[in-house]
Amino acid sequence: MWPKICQIGPLTIYSYGLMLALAYFVAAHLSAQEASRQGLPKEKVFNFTFLVFITGILGARAFYVISNFSYYAGDLKEILMFNHGGLSWFGGFFVGFGSGIWYIKKNKLPFYKLMDCLMPYVALGQAIGRIGCYLNDCCFGKAELLIPTQILSSMTALSIFMILRITQTRPHKVGQILYLYMFLYSIKRFFIEFVRIDNPDVFLGLTLFQLISIGMFVFASYKLLRLKFNKLPVASDK
Repeated sequence: MWPKICQIGPLTIYSYGLMLALAYFVAAHLSAQEASRQGLPKEKVFNFTFLVFITGILGARAFYVISNFSYYAGDLKEILMFNHGGLSWFGGFFVGFGSGIWYIKKNKLPFYKLMDCLMPYVALGQAIGRIGCYLNDCCFGKAELLIPTQILSSMTALSIFMILRITQTRPHKVGQILYLYMFLYSIKRFFIEFVRIDNPDVFLGLTLFQLISIGMFVFASYKLLRLKFNKLPVASDK
């Protein structure tokens, strides 16, 4: 793999960090453009994405460290070594989501309209970020199967982006894109966990992330069904 892009004196540019930064700037830029097109305040949306990105990274790291603490207990300094990889999407999602709720309430932004605007680009950012995992050789699959799970994750995230983007450009219920993202991601993560080797089984042969995926799938399915049968406002790309 290629964990280091280059080194200039004492400065080392790591592929993992570079791809995370690229994922953020691409997703934030496209989100801000989409927000402006939908009549949302572009500057506030950009600030929102920055806050969620930073808190999401911290939450993702914290959740990963907690779920793999036996590895970090022997060398606590390793917790700070972000360049070695080790982020949990679920930790990032829940912490970032929580900070995002605070920002939305503080700035009186429309929650579902904003979420529907952003979620396709969240999936796109994930697709880019997983390339960083591949270059860093983390989040790997089972060696005997020779499955590059990072690339598989990236391609499925890209597929989710395309599905959400198509939905976004067509008439849809308010909140539908948010819950469709959660629905599709939970399926993706549940099945990819079967070929990953870095997360231990915790219950009935399932990993913690598979159990969380099941909960997210049930929740998102319930919300999508409610949207389908309830007479709620329909949004469009205009």
